[in-house]
Amino acid sequence: MAQTSKNIAIIGSGLVGSLLAIYLRKKGHSVTVFDRRPDIRTIKFSGRSINLAMSNRGWTALRKVGLEDPIKQIAIPLDKRAMHVNDKPVYYQKYGKEGEAIWSISRGILNKRMIDLAEEAGTVFKFNEKVWDVDLPGAKIYTGESEKGEWQEYQFDVIFGCDGAFSRVRHKMQRRSRFNYSQNFIDVGYKELTIPANADGTHKLDKNSFHIWPRGEFMLIAMPNIDGSFTCTLFLPFEGKVSFESIKTEQEAKDFFKEYFPNVRMEIEDLTKDFFNHPTSAMVTMKCYPWTYWNKVALVGDSAHAIVPFYGQGMNAGFEDIFVLDQLMDKYGDDWDAIFDTYQKVRKPNADAIAELSYRNFVEMSSKTADPKFLLQKKIEKHFASTHPEKWVPVYSRVTFSDKPYADALAIGDQQEAIMQKVMQTPNIEDKWDSKEVEEMILGLLGDQ
Repeated sequence: MAQTSKNIAIIGSGLVGSLLAIYLRKKGHSVTVFDRRPDIRTIKFSGRSINLAMSNRGWTALRKVGLEDPIKQIAIPLDKRAMHVNDKPVYYQKYGKEGEAIWSISRGILNKRMIDLAEEAGTVFKFNEKVWDVDLPGAKIYTGESEKGEWQEYQFDVIFGCDGAFSRVRHKMQRRSRFNYSQNFIDVGYKELTIPANADGTHKLDKNSFHIWPRGEFMLIAMPNIDGSFTCTLFLPFEGKVSFESIKTEQEAKDFFKEYFPNVRMEIEDLTKDFFNHPTSAMVTMKCYPWTYWNKVALVGDSAHAIVPFYGQGMNAGFEDIFVLDQLMDKYGDDWDAIFDTYQKVRKPNADAIAELSYRNFVEMSSKTADPKFLLQKKIEKHFASTHPEKWVPVYSRVTFSDKPYADALAIGDQQEAIMQKVMQTPNIEDKWDSKEVEEMILGLLGDQ
């Protein structure tokens, strides 16, 4: 169903805001994007990022507007985890079936490309223009150089808040009656480091792997970039015996890496300089509801549902928000009440589900991936899934290589975990993990569901 052209504002020029602008322009709307920050195409990217992992949901949203192939040119497919456990050779865990991969993309490079594409589509960008206030019922925004200075008023038909976990648009919505809001910071922070390319531009580690150094309460990860470098992220508690707080000097930083990451410390560029120069960033899960105000204002992406990054689904979930909104615009045409109401009711349960899955994956990546019992359980699951693909799809595949609802992945994953806990109690499971007996046990337990 066609839509009448609207004058639409998007607050935030990040990945979600830029893609939403492209979608809305293809629908024939007039789109203006406001951002308090300068144009990132004109400045050095901040060094406060974790590389993005594009998976099925993200590609589906990009494919709909013809952007899958251009974006794949700046991405690298990763078909496996590379596990770096001290005193053991590197070992690999395939993510999914043959041909299934997540794609590593630099956030800065992708964001610059998306802004270019949105501009080419006819979007107007207003950088260095901070939104101080939003008139929700009137769909007006007010910008200015300072909160107490002179403001400029803009009138729109519809406003989308794509301005992240600490959204100014959501902040205004929070003041309204019966708006539910919660935020939860985890006790772990992160810091970005870099492994440079070899002199000939090649990668120093396997470039088609997601590299993890699991160390129990903390971990290091590395994801490849197209220039031969790796973006590394150190996840470490803020306080405690081994923490960001406990590393105060360059020597303490060197000693920390020598003890816990000996096989990679020499590769990390300017290790101690980057450690102290790059910010230590926090991670938050943010939930709220409702996401919309009448037919005037809607929250999209992190402003509605910020999650911790351990499933690599933050961007993918935001892009899926846009894909769903687009389908609803096709269905309901100019009925923006129906579009917004259905959007939030469809997306909210899935946002809550991926928030829970993302937190659980942090526990798995940091501590369980080096646990022999956990690895055996995953091996049994994979073996059974390959024998009975119609009966068992691992939860990771449901999230990463599927477009089925996150809420289904969480519910089915919980059922599968209950089955596997019973299977792992089988005497001598280590010796008969791939036996007919175990296969029939799982089939029987599935039948009881």
